[in-house]
Amino acid sequence: GLCGFGLSGLIRLELSASGSWLGSESLYNMIVTSHAIMMVFFLVMPLFMGGLGNLLLPMMLGLEDMVFPRLNNLSVLMVYLSLGMFSYSMTQMGPQAGWTYYPPLSLTGFSSDISVDISILSLHVLGVSSILNSINIISSFFMGVGSMGMKLEHVSLFVWSLGVTSMLVILSVPVLAAA
Repeated sequence: GLCGFGLSGLIRLELSASGSWLGSESLYNMIVTSHAIMMVFFLVMPLFMGGLGNLLLPMMLGLEDMVFPRLNNLSVLMVYLSLGMFSYSMTQMGPQAGWTYYPPLSLTGFSSDISVDISILSLHVLGVSSILNSINIISSFFMGVGSMGMKLEHVSLFVWSLGVTSMLVILSVPVLAAA
């Protein structure tokens, strides 16, 4: 969270000043991309969907636990694995990808070591973690609503937001990985 907050501060400083405060457009683009990845994959998804979702969804639907409780454990372990791989990719030359994680890989100057490959793999592991958690939330949503005899209009807004977000994750993450 603190890394994302610091990157957000740098983005605000760059946008508030006339001209270029950082001195490099490539550096600014890299900060924006890093901020998006840090906040979405390492803060919002694990906290909102993984933490609060897995805790509050069963309580709000009257279930004892999520439908696939071991899937939650696997999803959390994949976040730590991805964070470790992402940290390891910084030990050599770093991804050095400029404004994106997918540089022109045909040029050896951009990918002279395995840092780019490891950082891309860490993002794919995070995507798989998000998809697994979304499958668990959607299964629990339909199992809870169906078994309790609830009508869909009586389901709380938080549960609906988890369900809709999970559907969007399942639809969008494979598209982002393939892009």
